[in-house]
Amino acid sequence: MAHPATAVFERHLLIYRSLWRTTAFSFFLVPILYLVSIGLGVGDYVGSVDGFSYLDWIAPGLLATLAFQIGVSSSTYAVFVDFAWVGGLYVMRNTRVRITDMLVGWFAFVLVVLGIAVSVFLLVAAAFGAVHSIWTLLAPLVCALLAVACTAVVAAFSATIRSDSYFPLLFRFAVVPTTLFSGVYFPVAAMPEYLQPLAYALPLWHGVELVRATMLGTTPAWPVAAHLGVLTAYLIVGFVLARQAFRKRLVD
Repeated sequence: MAHPATAVFERHLLIYRSLWRTTAFSFFLVPILYLVSIGLGVGDYVGSVDGFSYLDWIAPGLLATLAFQIGVSSSTYAVFVDFAWVGGLYVMRNTRVRITDMLVGWFAFVLVVLGIAVSVFLLVAAAFGAVHSIWTLLAPLVCALLAVACTAVVAAFSATIRSDSYFPLLFRFAVVPTTLFSGVYFPVAAMPEYLQPLAYALPLWHGVELVRATMLGTTPAWPVAAHLGVLTAYLIVGFVLARQAFRKRLVD
């Protein structure tokens, strides 16, 4: 018999095989459309940023945002439905699948979807000449860390709510502001000084800085170890909170 975490991973793959069309537009096509419309369209008005064309500068931010959105989106309704409507997690709990196996299998599935989306995006970005460094090969690893960190945190939230009406609030007051204030579309240094610490506390900003450094061959705002440390902290704390939330929900 497969390892319990592997069995959970295979279950999600089987489900996704029937549902992939519902995410194809948002996970694969929308980031590319943003790259073309904003990078080229708005870029004609913006000009250059930090010595790079706006298309080159914004492409890494859009890639990091793609990872962030996949991590968030994959752990909202999917987790909630498995608790509230389908009950798949309760069925797993009655087998030898542990809560840790549920989370590890889920994270592995998110990484597979992310890997496909990131590969497509990088191919398109390369076609537009937005890749300037061999270090771009490390960008998928940064995206993977960012995605699972966000998946863990949001999964903890999704496991605690009893109504999906909380998700619009999550996207409106957490996801959208995070995307706007993480240096994706404009440098954080252009923000008022009292708002800049908010950006530094957001996981997406650290992902944007690292991906931008790999794709452009530049130096990130903080030491690489500091950026990785923040993202790792989000992952560890999120995993612990998610495991506790899952355990409480499944026991209750």
